[in-house]
Amino acid sequence: MKTYRIGVIPGDGTGPEVVREGLKVLEAVSKKSAFSYTTTFYPFGGEHYLKTGETLPDSAIEEFKKLDALYLGAIGHPEVKPGILERGILLKLRFSLDQYINLRPVKLYPGVWTPIKDKGPEDIDFVVVRENTEGLYVGAGGNLHQGTPYEVAIQESINTRRGVERCIRFAFEFTKKRNKKNKLTLCGKTNVLTYAFDLWERTFQEVAQEYPNIKTDYAHVDATTMWMVKNPEWFDVIVTDNMFGDIITDLGAMIQGGMGIAAGGNINPEGVSMFEPIGGSAPKYTGKNVINPLAAISAMQMLLSHIGEEEAAQRIEQAIIKALESGKIKSMSAGQMGLNTSEVGDLIASLV
Repeated sequence: MKTYRIGVIPGDGTGPEVVREGLKVLEAVSKKSAFSYTTTFYPFGGEHYLKTGETLPDSAIEEFKKLDALYLGAIGHPEVKPGILERGILLKLRFSLDQYINLRPVKLYPGVWTPIKDKGPEDIDFVVVRENTEGLYVGAGGNLHQGTPYEVAIQESINTRRGVERCIRFAFEFTKKRNKKNKLTLCGKTNVLTYAFDLWERTFQEVAQEYPNIKTDYAHVDATTMWMVKNPEWFDVIVTDNMFGDIITDLGAMIQGGMGIAAGGNINPEGVSMFEPIGGSAPKYTGKNVINPLAAISAMQMLLSHIGEEEAAQRIEQAIIKALESGKIKSMSAGQMGLNTSEVGDLIASLV
């Protein structure tokens, strides 16, 4: 029986509440599937920062490198200035562990409401592959004459051939493995961001020559957002840069039923990856036992699939589908689910 080492960062706000339910489901499914695991908890987040002034020490990064995966609740605290936790924890994790892929399934499950009229689960089932360590998020740039009428702010998008190509190659391989429509769409802005997306487009076309069985196309990011709403069934896998990926995946979360059911992975295919619900810490719901844990449970499903426990991952997904089809979960919105946070976790755990 293989034993996995899982690091857990419950984080802030409702993060610990949804992580608790994800771990509850992990315990249940591990008894059905032939694997075991150990968990190590880490305190990093807003409360830890306010108490210690520490975001994420380098020593923790070295510990993380010895794990099989990381499981994150949420990072974000109303008493901490925006940017401190995001750059000091989330971006540091991605960059230090070279988690160069952000993987976001956009899948509408039966029984889940979508704001898109006349679309159902057969129409909304695609994946966004977002480059995760370059682009505008590297922090290149600066300010001149800050605080004066002549202030200049510069933010540079850094795109390297190596970074772009490894993301695109991952997307082609993922499309091949997914084996549904076998279609990969490059999302960019070649008509305006001519330097960056010339690199993306040329690399995409070159790599495509190695995958003759994968259909390829291109869409400007603004057109992509329109088609995600009007014709989501057109998409199979979308590959894009860091900034555009950040934006379109939030739209994806809404068309699949909301942040309560949207999960994602920060992937290093050769190293340690981290899985999380993509919603925030939702501090106004903290401690009320009303937050939706399905996204965190789906993130656990992604974690297990990534480390090779595909049978266990499938058990979790089927349990989610059964729970939603049962009618016991009335809504994806916090406080309107018909069950509380713990009860949703109990239901999924009973069905794996």
